[in-house]
Amino acid sequence: MEKTKNQYDKIIERCKDIFLKKMGDYGPSWRVLRPSSLTDQIFIKANRIKTLETVGESKVGEGIEPEFVGMINYCIMALIQLEKGFASEPDLNKDEALKLFLEKFNVAKELMLAKNHDYGEAWRDMRVSSFTDLILVKLLRIKQIENNLGKTEVSEGVDSNYLDILNYSVFALIQLEEGQG
Repeated sequence: MEKTKNQYDKIIERCKDIFLKKMGDYGPSWRVLRPSSLTDQIFIKANRIKTLETVGESKVGEGIEPEFVGMINYCIMALIQLEKGFASEPDLNKDEALKLFLEKFNVAKELMLAKNHDYGEAWRDMRVSSFTDLILVKLLRIKQIENNLGKTEVSEGVDSNYLDILNYSVFALIQLEEGQG
């Protein structure tokens, strides 16, 4: 499992680097997004990945790896929004945003480690396309929960689904880096 921890940390660094660069370009403008808008952004990226996996070519020149990174970062933003609520204007500085970003990534990593223990790293035998499909299912579940105003009878909440999407995206990136895509 040490290999997985190291690979996970490498993905965290990659996502954090992009997050910070985008914060430099746009500031924390994402703070005005409601969680449902972030769900839709993640849905668009997951749909694009499925299209690229199915069609096998990109007309805009970007592959699926940047889309998985984008989904990870949007999941973290969504988790922050669920905790803090959305703002009427950007209200975080770069240091505050980074602190929250890393807190959410650590929650996701702890969940991954616990599930990896219980499932024996079964994800390593999965296909990247399966992660894409599972992410789309999770997004449809989130949309339904959002439509139900956050109420569930027996199911996990929106935050658990975002954490799973984040971890599935990390697993997909690890597999792509290992040439298992």
